[in-house]
Amino acid sequence: MKTTKRILLAGIITFLGNFSAVAQTQSNPVKVSHAEPIFQDLVRDLGARKGEKEFNLGADFSGGKNYRENGFLAEYEFAPINRLGLEVETDFSFFSPKKGSSKEQIPGNRLDGIRFSAQYTFLVSEKAKTSMAIGYTQVVEFNDFKNYGKGKFITGLVYSPFFVAAKKWGSNIHTLVYTYPKIQNELGESGTPVDWEINSSVMYSLPNSDHFIGMEVNKEISHGKMLVTLRPQVKIKLDSHFAVGIVTGIPVSQQDESISFFFRLVYEP
Repeated sequence: MKTTKRILLAGIITFLGNFSAVAQTQSNPVKVSHAEPIFQDLVRDLGARKGEKEFNLGADFSGGKNYRENGFLAEYEFAPINRLGLEVETDFSFFSPKKGSSKEQIPGNRLDGIRFSAQYTFLVSEKAKTSMAIGYTQVVEFNDFKNYGKGKFITGLVYSPFFVAAKKWGSNIHTLVYTYPKIQNELGESGTPVDWEINSSVMYSLPNSDHFIGMEVNKEISHGKMLVTLRPQVKIKLDSHFAVGIVTGIPVSQQDESISFFFRLVYEP
């Protein structure tokens, strides 16, 4: 009888142990750690787990031929279920004339747009250290501040389905490709022009840390021409909640653009 009880007890303990392991696996699905580019970041980590969330603040300092541009962004991203990331982002631009230029030669200050994005990771291979995702971004564009009340408040819509593929090579090398069309609908205008963006990156994560350095290459195909910007960058993990990213933008084919600088502050609760 004692032997039977021991067998039953051992069986129950084994069953509970296996059930606990399965439950843990379901609540924490496999996730490959990829170094994400700083300038064109993703909606959420590839293989996102339910409950993850992140706040971002960004500042971009650049310039055109006749003006300087200061851009600012705020975004919130979260994962309501495993592998699904959602994001809302606001972008602002403020312009000032360069010496010798007039205010009439510069664009108007504005809320560029509000972005609503969803991203689903459909492949996570721990063995191949590879993740892939598809998603969609809807952008609502707005008029200049000075034209509020004088014309259309919403000036356009941009539709962008996207694809992401990332691979980790060994312990420290990360590559990623993020590509999408920008299908533009300017309200009141005929036609829907389509531009393409192909963004690729190579990152090196420093051993035994969450810091990384690397290069992001942004390629935009517009009106039959390809515009390329190189963005060397570094991400520094300040503590368990905060990180800061620093990016330099070097235009390769845009003669009217100067070197730009972008900063991103990341907070993960």
